[in-house]
Amino acid sequence: MPTNFTVVPVEAQGDAADGPGNPGAPGEEQERQPLSPPEPEVSPKLQPAPSPEPPECSSEILGDGTPRENSPFINNTDMERENIYEGKNMALFEEEMDSNPMVSSLLNKLANYTNLSQGVVEHEEDEDSKRKEIKAPRMGTFIGVYLPCLQNILGVILFLRLTWIVGAAGILESFIIVFMCCTCTMLTAISMSAIATNGVVPAGGSYYMISRSLGPEFGGAVGLCFYLGTTFAGAMYILGTIEIFLTYICPSAAIFHAEDVEGENGAMLNNMRVYGTCTLALMAMVVFVGVKYVNKLALVFLTCVILSILAIYAGVIKTAFDPPDIPVCLLGNRTLSNRDFDVCAKFQLINNETVTTTHLWRLFCNSSMPNATCDDYFYQNNVTEIQGIPGISSGVILKNLWSSYADKGAFVEKKDMPSVPVPEETKTSGLPYVLTDIMTYFTMLVGIYFPSVTGIMAGSNRSGDLRDAQKSIPTGTILAIATTSFIYLSCIVLFGACIEGVILRDKFGEALKGNLVIGMLAWPSPWVIVIGSFFSTCGAGLQSLTGAPRLLQAIARDGIVPFLQVFGHGKANGEPTWALLLTALICEIGILIASLDSVAPILSMFFLMCYMFVNLACAVQTLLRTPNWRPRFKFYHWALSFLGMSLCLALMFICSWYYALFAMLIAGCIYKYIEYRGAEKEWGDGIRGLSLNAARYALLRVEHGPPHTKNWRPQVLVMLNLDSEQCVKHPRLLSFTTQLKAGKGLTIVGSVLEGTYLDKHQEAQRAEENIRSLMGVEKTKGFCQLVVSSSLRDGMSHLIQSAGLGGMKHNTVLMAWPESWKQSDNPFSWKNFVDTIRDTTAAQQALLVAKNIDTFPQNQERFREGNIDVWWIVHDGGMLMLLPFLLRQHKVWRKCRMRIFTVAQMDDNSIQMKKDLQMFLYHLRISAEVEVVEMVENDISAFTYEKTLMMEQRSQMLKQMQLSKNEREREAQLIHDRNTAAVARTKAVAAPEKVQMTWTKEKLVSEKHKNKDANMAGFRDIFTLKPEWGNLNQSNVRRMHTAVKLNGVVLNKSQDAQLVLLNMPGPPKNRQGDENYMEFLEVLTEGLNRVLLVRGGGREVITIYS
Repeated sequence: MPTNFTVVPVEAQGDAADGPGNPGAPGEEQERQPLSPPEPEVSPKLQPAPSPEPPECSSEILGDGTPRENSPFINNTDMERENIYEGKNMALFEEEMDSNPMVSSLLNKLANYTNLSQGVVEHEEDEDSKRKEIKAPRMGTFIGVYLPCLQNILGVILFLRLTWIVGAAGILESFIIVFMCCTCTMLTAISMSAIATNGVVPAGGSYYMISRSLGPEFGGAVGLCFYLGTTFAGAMYILGTIEIFLTYICPSAAIFHAEDVEGENGAMLNNMRVYGTCTLALMAMVVFVGVKYVNKLALVFLTCVILSILAIYAGVIKTAFDPPDIPVCLLGNRTLSNRDFDVCAKFQLINNETVTTTHLWRLFCNSSMPNATCDDYFYQNNVTEIQGIPGISSGVILKNLWSSYADKGAFVEKKDMPSVPVPEETKTSGLPYVLTDIMTYFTMLVGIYFPSVTGIMAGSNRSGDLRDAQKSIPTGTILAIATTSFIYLSCIVLFGACIEGVILRDKFGEALKGNLVIGMLAWPSPWVIVIGSFFSTCGAGLQSLTGAPRLLQAIARDGIVPFLQVFGHGKANGEPTWALLLTALICEIGILIASLDSVAPILSMFFLMCYMFVNLACAVQTLLRTPNWRPRFKFYHWALSFLGMSLCLALMFICSWYYALFAMLIAGCIYKYIEYRGAEKEWGDGIRGLSLNAARYALLRVEHGPPHTKNWRPQVLVMLNLDSEQCVKHPRLLSFTTQLKAGKGLTIVGSVLEGTYLDKHQEAQRAEENIRSLMGVEKTKGFCQLVVSSSLRDGMSHLIQSAGLGGMKHNTVLMAWPESWKQSDNPFSWKNFVDTIRDTTAAQQALLVAKNIDTFPQNQERFREGNIDVWWIVHDGGMLMLLPFLLRQHKVWRKCRMRIFTVAQMDDNSIQMKKDLQMFLYHLRISAEVEVVEMVENDISAFTYEKTLMMEQRSQMLKQMQLSKNEREREAQLIHDRNTAAVARTKAVAAPEKVQMTWTKEKLVSEKHKNKDANMAGFRDIFTLKPEWGNLNQSNVRRMHTAVKLNGVVLNKSQDAQLVLLNMPGPPKNRQGDENYMEFLEVLTEGLNRVLLVRGGGREVITIYS
């Protein structure tokens, strides 16, 4: 398939081809060295210049602090640059060689790409100071995948529990159990094959596949669950080893002995704990000393497994023509434990004289005499002897088809044998009956059996050692599962066809004098199975203790779980010492449980969860159709993966619903922890693709029009200013944003760099990294959008117009008050500010201006008391009501009280205004104190005249600085023309504007009456700022008078408030009064500590309706 490479031009470096090492002759051939995958180096042209000191804000880690995944193909400069583009053939592309390699170089690196097994480095290789040349992996499908999977799948459950499962569940239900579990692993193997063949899978196996397919959160959670499953599997194998040793090889080695029959189970568990702990310590020492010894013994363990399987089939064939003589003693229909007697009869003929059988008679009677007092059941029922293994041609298969579930302590009975029941049995302890040790039922047997089909990841875990992993992993794994499924299913049928049902249900072979049931079937000797199963379970335990620490080390080295990073370290040769110690401690927990039947469901949960997420990963990648999803294995489908995932989930709850919930809770906690504290990784995972698809779908569903008032919330565009070092000037603006948003809604943090993008792109990247870093510190959840524009004014206008996407656009702009607007060295800051206000008004967006922003609280601060004062002068849609409510949701402002002030004129009814406002707040479900402040008309003070004089003098000075003589004349003529037009317009009769209010009808009529009143009160002029051009100076005096007076009222009531929210008047429609407008705002807010000027966006944002 042809591949298109696009050459992207990058910045040229003048001295790229200059240097003493560059031969000038174009005919010389370039000498190339074969390269192993090198680590990416930083190009010299991208290194920061050493001369300037880093800015203070760059002392922290910029960006997310996460190194991206290394690629051996891009941005690699390990070869000398003069050797890269020697000659003239590639002179056109020589400037791009730093970032884009030539095709020959890329193919050379591709051919020499190698992959070491993760964490497995031999001692003798590490003693060398330099790594020797690595031989190419030579393992094929059979040795590298098929046999390891076979060895891991066939294990302890087959030898110790499968016959018991067949006896309890019957052939049919056992077949269903095995078929469900094998189907689950086969579907998982198909999904795993698709993932494993979608590119190179480094060593790490299932963890690597899940984490790179579903992201670090799922990968870490499922990886740790898989680690716990592997660790508990080690405990299960060790317990199986000890059970074989103490039950079938050397029962006399038991340390604890029971005084009676009831105490045998407890004594056995204590023996398992002691021997299991010692075995675990011994195995951990073997793994610590060297993994190579474990790997060398793997072939021995595999041979034991294969020989044991062959012995079972040979024994089944032998029963067809020569069944073994294995007598089983029954009393009535109850099976007797054949450990304490030799003759299976009540009487025997000795020297033509009938006498009692000494051993069996004494077990049920108080003496050996025929007239002794005996157990009622023993007295009324006969003792019979049957064959335990009648053979495959005996027809016993029909009797074993159906289940025989029983409660704990029930008799193991043969249903078709005659039995005389007794009314009441008072004493069964001490009698040699075979009893069930645990309660059996279908779902419990599923949980015990499922670990016998795990181990399908053994091939993918060795992916680094395979000659062709993308071919070997699917073929070997699927063939191994097919082989083991055939073995399990055939063994179920053969066991049920050869062995008597009471023997199948005899878990520990008590009726067979303590022999292993499956061993008695095998040929040529039972010891083939006993010794083979002993060594195979021992080897499986060693391999679990070898693999689990390396899995934990891989997770720790990925850095996604911070508290696990200590387990990424180990010995000098890479052996995971600390991870091995933790694995041994967790494994000891399983050994202290001491029961194989109790440990098996635990690890079933963890393995099922791992397999479920493998299927989910394949299904997600297939449904998303990501461009990089191109598996070589073609026999997969999302429906199969979804079926496998559903089957895994169903099996989890079938096995044990409370274990399933507990395992899911553990995985969920790990997921949330990684999401909250873990390092952010970009692995191109499927969950990110799923999020992008969901976001696209949601954006298309969101209406482009404004949302309903009930759904309105401030979607904030935060306008940040940067200094010369691209650091944020006012970090508290982001703190205030976090407090206002509390993580809800949309937040866009915008900023503007002045210049051209070609010249400023590196500075823009650095500034964006600084902003993102600050957003992380302030816990501001949102997006960063930085614009490079020829002027700050145009850049801010572009942000206001184009920030956001589709229906997710901002509706509110938050910016800081320009503190330096009076300074002569920055004459344009106030013009940009006023023009930004006009832009937000034109865009119908709300505007929040924070004055004295550097005094605003940080996120860590807490106000123990205080007030948030709202001065409601004009109704602007309810923004003034909504903002304090949102702020008080945050911990900083939670204990502050909300107070609302409104201003009454001479003709207003203050008492009625207060009642109306209280009723309005009641309907809004907002609790706040209400106060109506009356402003009385009085004469203009000398202070107001002085303030106005200073303002006009400053305005004249600014005009003289900015305008030449001719321009001043043109400006005067333009003002005269505008005044004339304004006077003509005022003479026309205009219809009164409709006022959108949420107040009562009477209040609405009152507002309309005020708008028609020619003698409008002075305080309202500051919010309209429509100068009467005929008397400009007097208008300025009146506005200054209103600003001074209103400021005095606010200071009187709210000087000690933690925050003051105030209506922000709009700028004058004619630009001649911009500097005066700034002076009015300055006077209005003078003396206040923290002020938030609020200007509505022209629509209702709060409603009284549900």
